[in-house]
Amino acid sequence: MTEPPPLQRPSRREAPTVHVVGFWKRALAAVIDLGIVVPVALLVTLIVSKIAGVHLPPKNMKLLDVDLWIDLVLATDPALLMGLVLVLAVGMTYLVVFHIVLGRTLGMRVMRMKVIDVYGDPPSPARSLARCAGYLASVATLFLGFLWVGFDSEKRGLHDWIAGTYVIRA
Repeated sequence: MTEPPPLQRPSRREAPTVHVVGFWKRALAAVIDLGIVVPVALLVTLIVSKIAGVHLPPKNMKLLDVDLWIDLVLATDPALLMGLVLVLAVGMTYLVVFHIVLGRTLGMRVMRMKVIDVYGDPPSPARSLARCAGYLASVATLFLGFLWVGFDSEKRGLHDWIAGTYVIRA
């Protein structure tokens, strides 16, 4: 009579170790992303302003003249408003597309980071959209939503809390 093989215990699947990325590395990735978005947004704004015929006042305009910019904002200058809306549209399009398609922006890829949800999976399109809406909320709070990353024990910003995401090393 042969003995049955000994019972094997089912192996416990070990949870993967992840390392959450902090403020400075995320800030550097954001600078890389801005280096991509700002030139594209300025080019789109220039093309649209030529087509629409809307331009900033050319009268000896100095870019560093704070009074002029305050006057343009208070007067809700159409050219300035159009430029701000287009820059915001290009930036949000960049964020939404890259978060949905790759789960990270190009700056995050360069810095070897990725976004995951609370379960460790890539964020769904709905989470990605919520995260991008969280970016707007972080900007609306005078960038305090981004600075939150530096003080939060889980290294999550307002946009991460809204979307239920983490930024980890990839």
